Amino acid sequence: MSWTPASWRERPARQMPSYPDLGALAQVESRLASAAPLARVADIRRLSGLIAEASAGRAFLLQGGDCAESFAEFGANKVRTVFNLLLEMAAMLSADGGREVVTVARIAGQFAKPRSAATETVGEITLPAYRGDIVNGAAFDPLSRTPDPERMLQAHRQSKVTIELLHAFSAAAYADLGAIRLSAQARLGLGSERGRWGEEAPQPRVFTSHEALLLHYEQALTRWDEESESWWATSGHMLWLGDRTRQIDGAHVEYASGVSNPIGLKCGPSLSADELLRLIDRLDPDNRPGRLVLIGRFGAKAAADHLPALMRATRQAGSQALWAIDPMHGNTVTAGGFKTRFLGDIVAEMTRFFDIADSQGVHAGGVHLELTGDDVTECLGGSLPLCEADLPRRYLTHCDPRLNETQALDLAAEAARLMRRRTRPASHAA
Repeated sequence: MSWTPASWRERPARQMPSYPDLGALAQVESRLASAAPLARVADIRRLSGLIAEASAGRAFLLQGGDCAESFAEFGANKVRTVFNLLLEMAAMLSADGGREVVTVARIAGQFAKPRSAATETVGEITLPAYRGDIVNGAAFDPLSRTPDPERMLQAHRQSKVTIELLHAFSAAAYADLGAIRLSAQARLGLGSERGRWGEEAPQPRVFTSHEALLLHYEQALTRWDEESESWWATSGHMLWLGDRTRQIDGAHVEYASGVSNPIGLKCGPSLSADELLRLIDRLDPDNRPGRLVLIGRFGAKAAADHLPALMRATRQAGSQALWAIDPMHGNTVTAGGFKTRFLGDIVAEMTRFFDIADSQGVHAGGVHLELTGDDVTECLGGSLPLCEADLPRRYLTHCDPRLNETQALDLAAEAARLMRRRTRPASHAA
């Protein structure tokens, strides 16, 4: 059977909401199917080319942003803070004139979240779990928690404005690149001599990405491109599959297998080498550079037990997939009644990723982070140390704890040090 954007409906689908009004759902899907694409095919193809450069060892992927976007907290300033933070981190990662940094934000579509349980119980009341603003509301009452397809239209509108803002900020930031780079050099103690990046630099660009979780939304925004004779997900430039939705016979893998965008695949401790190779064959049968990003998420203590075998398998198979690390999700703990993460654990997993990649002859090609430019107190540690008593001060996340600006820049400085430690960039793919 040939693939279509609706093929996923014939497969078992996990982490999907149950909409009570199927007629309303169909109407929203129809409206989205006739709506303007959010991402242009030409830009998606450009990102694929840049990720291909990373898989060849000539670039590094920086992917980061909110755990989950919010309708209520949206505004130009919020988009600007994330854009500026990613730009400064990218400048730090490329400050010694080494690899180009490909900057991809978790934005303009990161509205849906997987949940460990379908329902939530408070006292004697059980309601559907909150699955992100694109599905339902966070307030614990029946009206808020009922999945509402109209929310997909609001997510589309907000994503469109977000992308327009990113374009505007990119044009404005071009004039400030010199100051951004000098700041990055100062943070890294590299001095201020000219020429580390060369005299000419392209206009900065931040691509968009999100987890392809809500397949009703993804299908409605899938478009056929005559020039490339391919299907494209126009909801964002890059999509990824989470650790809970990477079943090889499942709906999410089926959908991702048919669109031509770069696809990320979260790889956790439960993933075997054989299963990973089957997923690679399913998602990237042509072994095309720039198509697949393998994103490890193990936890600082478990990375050494699982990652070497996965990297070894992809290297031996000759896969062109790019390896990156998500050092956030495996390091979540509870302190003082709050979910949090320690910056020391995050740095430790990232360091192990680089070391294991070296030992396996694989390019350590990227990092995937949950972060915000806001002054939050959700993760602990860093150069302006936060302790457990600080957690309730500005704990604002709707789901998982995020690095604040200082912590994110601390992490970028550590990643830059790890990259400089490699005197010869890898010239082969994973």
